[in-house]
Amino acid sequence: MKLLILLQAHLWRCSKKINDFSETIEKAPLAIKPYAVKAPMSAPGTNPPKYKRNPMPHKPINFEEKLSQFNEQWSPKVIAEMNDYQFKVVKLQGDFVWHDHKDTDETFIVLAGRLRIDFRDGYVELCEGEMYVVPKGVEHKPYAKEEAQVLLIEPRGVVNTGDENDSKTAENDVWI
Repeated sequence: MKLLILLQAHLWRCSKKINDFSETIEKAPLAIKPYAVKAPMSAPGTNPPKYKRNPMPHKPINFEEKLSQFNEQWSPKVIAEMNDYQFKVVKLQGDFVWHDHKDTDETFIVLAGRLRIDFRDGYVELCEGEMYVVPKGVEHKPYAKEEAQVLLIEPRGVVNTGDENDSKTAENDVWI
């Protein structure tokens, strides 16, 4: 009998924690809610829990398909967002401009081709399947002899040329 009472008390505490968590999630801003949030547990004999969904569809993002939607070079296109970070695909060929991003790091992931990132004191060369994070405030200049297809990860609102205003400065926050 004692075991049954202890088990019931444990189950009650667990359901209380789940309900408290669900209430916390309900009060959270939309941007930080999980994609599928289970509603509070229902009592036996009542309706089953329902799921609330954020607008993110349950469909993978295909890089090839996204890259096939444009031909411009040095013009990043947003394909996804996580918290305040954007995932951007871009086609690069030739020289870019020297620039830096004073307030943020910038991640380059090479999906196809080769990319060299020049620094004032050296360079790094990336092949398909490799990545590099340029630390904030570090002046750099990407270069690709042949077209490279790259995934960039950076905070929303970051301009591709940093504070430099150049003919290669792309329109920001363009989604495909």
